[in-house]
Amino acid sequence: MKTIDIKGVKETIIERSDFPPEKVKAILAKEVTAILGYGPQGRGQGLNMRDQGFKVLLGLRKGRSWDKALEDGWEEGRNLFSMEEAAHRGTIIQYLISDAGQIANWPMVKSCLNPGDALYFSHGFGIVYKDQTNIVPAENVDVLLVAPKGSGLTVRRLFEQGSGINASFAVAQDYTGRARERCLASAFAIGSGHVFETTFAHEVYSDLTGERCVLMGLIEGAFRAQYNVLRRHGHSPSEAFNETVEEALQSLYPLINQNGMDWMYVNCSTTAQRGALDWAPKFQKVLEPVIEQCYGRVVDGTEPGIAIQANSRPDYREQLDRELKAIADSELWTAGRILRPLRPGGK
Repeated sequence: MKTIDIKGVKETIIERSDFPPEKVKAILAKEVTAILGYGPQGRGQGLNMRDQGFKVLLGLRKGRSWDKALEDGWEEGRNLFSMEEAAHRGTIIQYLISDAGQIANWPMVKSCLNPGDALYFSHGFGIVYKDQTNIVPAENVDVLLVAPKGSGLTVRRLFEQGSGINASFAVAQDYTGRARERCLASAFAIGSGHVFETTFAHEVYSDLTGERCVLMGLIEGAFRAQYNVLRRHGHSPSEAFNETVEEALQSLYPLINQNGMDWMYVNCSTTAQRGALDWAPKFQKVLEPVIEQCYGRVVDGTEPGIAIQANSRPDYREQLDRELKAIADSELWTAGRILRPLRPGGK
């Protein structure tokens, strides 16, 4: 356990060494973790627990996810069951289906929870926006959050590499008096490297804002904007794509990840330094009010309401496919599909 001080703000970081495998297995010795859902998070967290010998089983509907689980070595009747059967068998129920799926399946899951069980989330959506989701656990269960700071694919990849992904954790309800230790043990059982404490509300507000801004929405918009400006001024698709996407993702962003933006400033040309230093405040001035507006819409429930409405439509998948196809068919990402195989190694 380590206390860090960032400009006077102190935080406690809990490390893997604080919860070694033998301690985690002792805490979870009498627990059966039932993972409902086998999307990226369900698959990554489930395989990581299974590989370490924890008592874990899956609850799925028959279809693509069920078939994928069978391919991954899960066995029907031993550690692969219907969603309802798994929920009945588990003492820690990891509710890892989509937000819309959680809303639809909540009456069934609620009926399967026994006094003293733990209901585990990797995203605070269902609990925080309970007025829209109607997900309100009974008072006689623990309610836990372990939120990996990355996709389930990364959860699995970093575990296989022997490291681990950072995660936040929170306890919304402690009925048993053991909620915190169950939560932390589960966090390290799924392969976390270190964890930091948050609340359900802070997790979902930061997550939804991040997805709409620097993680996905903002960066896609920035890529489009720069690519389009360069193309309008006569630059070829190859040049526009390389200056917009390739140099960022292949060269600069990995170095920023390793060493920080301050290091990047020091180690680029003086011309690039001046451009970054002069233009960063201009972008901040434009973007901070937009991000503030986004955050407000997340907190007041507008953004989750839009997501719930869109994802609950009967033609949800068809509409999503149309929107994603428009992105895939754009010149920017068409250029990417053609140019990426030309990288050394063809990736």
